Amino acid sequence: MNVAFLCPGQGVQTPDMLDRLPDHPAVDDTLDQASALLGQDVRALPRIDALHATTIQLTTLIAGVAAARALAAEETHPDAAAGLSIGAFTAAVLCGALDFAHALAAVKYRAERMHAAYPQGYGLASLLGLNEPQVAALVQTVSTPEVPVYLAIINAPRQIVLAGAVQALDRAIEHALAAGAHRAVRLAVPVPSHCPLLDDVATDLARFLEPLPITRPRIPYLTNRGGRATRDPALIRHDLATNLAFPVRWHDATTVLTELGTRLFVEMPPGHVLTDLAANAFPEARAVALADTRLATVVRLIQQRHAPH
Repeated sequence: MNVAFLCPGQGVQTPDMLDRLPDHPAVDDTLDQASALLGQDVRALPRIDALHATTIQLTTLIAGVAAARALAAEETHPDAAAGLSIGAFTAAVLCGALDFAHALAAVKYRAERMHAAYPQGYGLASLLGLNEPQVAALVQTVSTPEVPVYLAIINAPRQIVLAGAVQALDRAIEHALAAGAHRAVRLAVPVPSHCPLLDDVATDLARFLEPLPITRPRIPYLTNRGGRATRDPALIRHDLATNLAFPVRWHDATTVLTELGTRLFVEMPPGHVLTDLAANAFPEARAVALADTRLATVVRLIQQRHAPH
């Protein structure tokens, strides 16, 4: 395994992110297909409301699939795919486990249910500089049944995201800084993803996904919940349905990819957060983001990794 595609979640979106995709016929075809399936011009979506949960999740999926299709048209393909949070749906499409049309429908449903469940007063916060046991202890100190906070995403050993009520997140930020965190900030994500607050949404999403065909993928898919590589359609379906109610073990997933031989991480648009994480954690591998690297350069790097030695 030489090349892994990484698919980002929320928090990296910008109003013009579809405008900044590679200039390629496969990108145009994907945007046209998504527009037809959704019944609206997706090129205008980011400009309508860049912070609405449905817009963010749909455009993140569309951007990732469009970029991957442009690479595929140039005969460059991944050996595995991993996606963080909503990026898991992008990864499932890239692996060949889930059809793009079904992914769009599922992501739209997921986003609408999440927003309806928590229209305001909840979100995420990022802590940098504390390890998982320290953050777990902090959560125990701050969280209450009325104003809860949970450990949500382990991006790196000392980069952890919390989910919960805004009041609890603000208290957690204060405690984290007092405990020696280098940085602690709220994120531009308006829902408490990856924690028990979304149990009911996960149950509904599982019902929505049940009739949709999920097939054995061409390449491994990395789960969010356990950070493990799989080609089992049942495990992929379960991960897509339930990961929004459980912590994401992102660092574990990329560690597994490295252990399996990945030496080039390519991040789908938008953003370069996952690239930065991979570069810091795995200096023996190269990490590039399509958001700030020319398509031709990424094609060359992938072809070099796949060339016989």
